[in-house]
Amino acid sequence: MWLDIKPSSGVPIYVQISTQIRQAVASGALSSGERLPSVRELARQLTINPNTAAKAYDELERKGIVAKRRGRGTFVREDCQPASREAAWEGIDPMIRQLVVQALWADMTEPELLRRVKMKYREVKNDG
Repeated sequence: MWLDIKPSSGVPIYVQISTQIRQAVASGALSSGERLPSVRELARQLTINPNTAAKAYDELERKGIVAKRRGRGTFVREDCQPASREAAWEGIDPMIRQLVVQALWADMTEPELLRRVKMKYREVKNDG
């Protein structure tokens, strides 16, 4: 799977997984009805504890993003619509906060941080 998990980021791994899957649904990278890897598959792919993967899927199910089908797997809900911009910010804000904290630890100035963010934004936008 395409998840980018950073164990040393300070953000719990299950939150990283949940956030990235929510963002993928919001952006259309994951379609409604699409099957996600099983908990065991995801744990193996990311080299994490299966309980961590299960916790992420449980959170996504509580938020109405995925549905578990006994014996068939976990799927993006059919009625799951791409998130509004406000809902998208819910997932992005914690990551921005973590980025700012790390930049402050590195004694990075605000203009330096913004310049790097703009560079990375353009790089990712042009890659897609």
